[in-house]
Amino acid sequence: MKHLKTLYQLLSALLLTGLSSCTNLLNEANISPNVVDPAVSNPNMIMPNIMVPMANKYLDWGWGNISGTMQHIQHDGWYGGVNHYEWAPEDWNIYYDALRNNEFLLKSSGKFHQGIALTMKAFIFGNITDFWGDAPYTESLKGDKGLFEPQYDSQEVIYKGVIEDLKQAAAIFATGDNSGYLSGYDTFYGGDVVKWHKFANSLLLRYYLRVSEKLPDLAKAGVEAVYNSGVYLTSSPEDATISFVGSSASNMWPYIFKLDQVGQSNFRRIKPAQTLLSQLMKTQDPRLQVWFAPVHVQWVADKSLPKPVDDYIRKDGVPTNMAYADDVTLKALITDGHKLTKRFNPDTYTGAPLDTNLFVGVPAGMRWPDTYNGNPTPGQTVENQHVSQLSDLYRYSNDNRFLKGKLISASEVAFILAEAALKGYQTGNAKTHYENGIRLSLQAWGVEEQYDRFIGRPEVAYQGNLEQLITQKWISSWTMSAEAWMDFRRTGLPRLEAGAGSAQPVLPVRFIYGDKELSLNRHNANEAIKKLEKTQYAIQPNNQWSKPWVIQGTGKPW
Repeated sequence: MKHLKTLYQLLSALLLTGLSSCTNLLNEANISPNVVDPAVSNPNMIMPNIMVPMANKYLDWGWGNISGTMQHIQHDGWYGGVNHYEWAPEDWNIYYDALRNNEFLLKSSGKFHQGIALTMKAFIFGNITDFWGDAPYTESLKGDKGLFEPQYDSQEVIYKGVIEDLKQAAAIFATGDNSGYLSGYDTFYGGDVVKWHKFANSLLLRYYLRVSEKLPDLAKAGVEAVYNSGVYLTSSPEDATISFVGSSASNMWPYIFKLDQVGQSNFRRIKPAQTLLSQLMKTQDPRLQVWFAPVHVQWVADKSLPKPVDDYIRKDGVPTNMAYADDVTLKALITDGHKLTKRFNPDTYTGAPLDTNLFVGVPAGMRWPDTYNGNPTPGQTVENQHVSQLSDLYRYSNDNRFLKGKLISASEVAFILAEAALKGYQTGNAKTHYENGIRLSLQAWGVEEQYDRFIGRPEVAYQGNLEQLITQKWISSWTMSAEAWMDFRRTGLPRLEAGAGSAQPVLPVRFIYGDKELSLNRHNANEAIKKLEKTQYAIQPNNQWSKPWVIQGTGKPW
């Protein structure tokens, strides 16, 4: 995104603005010389410092531990958090830091900026309560008034507040007025008030659905109101996203890896989860080869082989002198048109089963995922040549078309409306929305031309059940696994199972309150912990397997 190039200049300018304001106010009583006054300063300059960190953090969750939980990816190195849910207490400082900056926008004089601030406030607090549960809300951000130990509000209060803030934001955007906006500062929509209106209403749909089991009347009325307005995301170019410049570690696609040239270890660590890969292969999903690469060396069963397993890789059927090689060497051979294989005799081979498919993922929650599928080099020596890597797209530090941090998509909105229709809400035809959700996801990943073939497959053609709908929504949430996690908590779908390496036989449902909060706001944090439902899988109440209010009493996801 071209605007990210100016991020550090904006930060510097903001600092100078703050210092200038301080100089003018030093002689005024009861006003801190260290605070920028919203009444006289430029609110545009703070916008990227809220939008960019929050989009990056949402991507971070959806590309890391949560992506492993939802079995989009697995790691075959440093895999405890991603594959086995070995989660430590998680602090939320980045969210409250962003909220403090956001207060500047909220107090500014411009209605457009206030609308953005309300939208981002809702998004941030929505994330906080989604991931942790109860949290400081009505008493938060009042340190300037001497309130340093804010009480926690219930999830019900926070979700209702999120919804009200989004309704207020939508009303502001409905005026069509973006007065006071200066070009170059809105990293999502470039000051387009219509798209901001659609974004706010789309988040409303997300959060109405989030509370639909606990507050069904509120959810039904709210979803129907947004649907009847016709104002929500309807095409993939309207998705709320940021792109990446790719010039430094701070503004490139995270994890991968222009600066990670030595061994490409970060890139090699991330593998497709077999759960997702099997689904994509079963339906011949056109997104498969956008996201993932074929194995570099494919296993081939050969009953005539005089030994259990080949000693060396074969190039076009002829043995080489390589038992294994790094991925640069193997990729060069494949690019030159060579087929690389290794053979085994299924009658005499006695090792772990070998996957002979061209695309191979890592099963969820394996105890030793680096050994999978006959890897000759376990332990991150070089890549596992018998397991798929991510596609070459993810080797790059930027790609303006596909490598984006995404907060919400038109595809997600279509699936929300489809589910709402299945629930009996008046939101049109469930089949139409379901098919549109798939089409919009294919559109976002550049393979829309294959929609007719794909939707015609028996496994994909609309069947009118929630499991099929949520499964397709789960696939479409690739790089947005956080939302798939919320759906899983709410519905128990798709039917994911923890692997043998997990400490518990079920998937986690929340983050653990952080050590800083437990230290600095102990009493209120402990009161919130008492309200969690300590399940049979939770060793202690403040645990990733304790249920927050939003799923208590629902029997979901397990």
